[in-house]
Amino acid sequence: MAKLTYARAQEILHQNCDDPHLLAHALAVSAAMGAMAEHFAADSEHWRAIGYLHDVDYQHYPEEHLQHAGSILAAAGVEEADIRAILSHGYGLCSDVEPQTDMEKSLFTVDELTGIVMAAALMRPTGISDMEVKSAAKKFKDKSFAAKCDRAVIRRGCEMLGMELNEVIALVIEGMRREMDGLGIGPKASA
Repeated sequence: MAKLTYARAQEILHQNCDDPHLLAHALAVSAAMGAMAEHFAADSEHWRAIGYLHDVDYQHYPEEHLQHAGSILAAAGVEEADIRAILSHGYGLCSDVEPQTDMEKSLFTVDELTGIVMAAALMRPTGISDMEVKSAAKKFKDKSFAAKCDRAVIRRGCEMLGMELNEVIALVIEGMRREMDGLGIGPKASA
């Protein structure tokens, strides 16, 4: 089996998903995973591919999320270790696969965090282009902001990684900033 590339991850996801919000979330998580990989001196493209594919079954099976991901990914020729990594992001929520590697722990952590950073960036005229950690951290503390994003999962992920929340927020911002145009969170043109 060939190593999962970012291009292959895009092909697989686009065969299983055409929802613009899910595709934007895939890009955000992928971008965050790229920055996390660099932090851990790991293969950025591989981590990005995992991040891009993490919700591969969500559009068709939202009530059974991750119950079908394994078979979809196996049929697409994805390696067992990569399938395991993807299944681990739902640990304690919709999967019993516990994150063990830095990649798995990172995916578990940034999945929800990208939602908070994305929502915060959308509210700013300059988007994510000059967003500081303290700005996103303030939104993180406001439980009514991006309320669907599970702060407990993010905190648990940071503990698993042995990293401070602000350190992870900084990496997520850095990764997502590189994809700000694709995510629609760059500076807004003045009217």
